[in-house]
Amino acid sequence: MRENPVKQRLAEGGHAFGAMTFEFFSPGMPQLVRAAGAEFVIFDMEHSGIGIETIKAQLAACRGLGIVAGVRVPATQYHFIARCLDAGAMMIMVPMVESVEQARDIVRFCHYPPHGQRGAAFGVAHDDYTPGPVADKLAAARRRTQVIVQIETPRGAAAADDIAAIDGVDVLWLGHFDMTNFMGIPGQFEHPDYLAAMHGVVAAARRHGKTAGFMAGDETWARDYLAHGFRIMAYGLDSTLYQTALARGLAAMRGAAT
Repeated sequence: MRENPVKQRLAEGGHAFGAMTFEFFSPGMPQLVRAAGAEFVIFDMEHSGIGIETIKAQLAACRGLGIVAGVRVPATQYHFIARCLDAGAMMIMVPMVESVEQARDIVRFCHYPPHGQRGAAFGVAHDDYTPGPVADKLAAARRRTQVIVQIETPRGAAAADDIAAIDGVDVLWLGHFDMTNFMGIPGQFEHPDYLAAMHGVVAAARRHGKTAGFMAGDETWARDYLAHGFRIMAYGLDSTLYQTALARGLAAMRGAAT
């Protein structure tokens, strides 16, 4: 079974940079983001409306590229998590994590016994349809599966330290827009309440040897949040990156034509 170099690098104190896909689920998307230098790609199911068949195709397209593939599932439900893992996801991101109990459920859903309750399927996509000793596959799955919990509400921020302490939680990923929305300060990213929550997430991750994660909308966000201590970061929305580049090119053409 393939390993997860992103998980290993973060465990050693390093950084990892990649992409999230919300809109463009084309066959070439994994190769495109890999060619751009991404170390990982996370396919979004929470806001995109896509289903498991689309996820299976995208994860299959990642095979052999040397890119770590993950999925953001819509909710803390076993059937979402287990299906994505069986389809070959190495990272599972779960939104709106607010309690120790919820985080423990996520970890249980992600791992086989004795560390969890994931149902067994072998010779399928997650082990690349290969034969081999079951015990070795269980150990490999345990090593490579990366659990990312999103902290994006005041309740989640208050529980961040206890969540980070759970064995099997690898990344605390700040949901910055939702955090401000639920605080009643939408989009106010310099507000003291938001900043306190953000710093609290980083501190909780650092205290328990975990990693803080973030999605940067532009280069300024990326630099600022790296300085805050976030070590795994996705850059931009795919649709926004395309729209921004297209708008810049169109403006240049129109300017040259006048």
